[in-house]
Amino acid sequence: MDEYIDIVSATGEPTGKTALKSEAHKNGWYHHTIHLWLYTIEGEILLQQRSHKKEIHPLLWDVSVAGHIDAGESFIEAALRETKEEVGLTLNPKNVQKIGTFLHETDYGNIQDNEFHQVYITELNAKLSDLIPQEDEVEALKLVSFKEFDKLLTQSEVNNHFIPTNTSYYKFVINAIKEKLGV
Repeated sequence: MDEYIDIVSATGEPTGKTALKSEAHKNGWYHHTIHLWLYTIEGEILLQQRSHKKEIHPLLWDVSVAGHIDAGESFIEAALRETKEEVGLTLNPKNVQKIGTFLHETDYGNIQDNEFHQVYITELNAKLSDLIPQEDEVEALKLVSFKEFDKLLTQSEVNNHFIPTNTSYYKFVINAIKEKLGV
């Protein structure tokens, strides 16, 4: 979907300009995205397999929910909207915690991805079977234990599971979730 997004500076400050997402990617304009990681109290993380229709990293496993922030939309509004759209889950905004911002600058040929990932976590209070994956975005969903997450991450250069260039980001997220749970 090609929606209007807010364009920001290379330091993440608002410019007052908006553009279609496709234009931002074509021109390498900086913008914000939302990343929301869902975890269980039992120490599992919800992973989303990117749809086979995705232009970037199809079928790799990644963040529970992610997406672009619509023009004029707040980070938390985007997190709630994307969660409802991608996995059919309605969240209470009071339970969603921001853990950081990550700058992602990658050239994929026809897409120059210059994004500030606004990263949030929250506890998953629904069964996996109750989630409804968005067909065009999500191929599959699964819960993995912290131990399995670490194992898959350690082998990500060869196992074609996670996006290998995101290793330090994934480690930051799992450590934040472990800290939240006191593990």
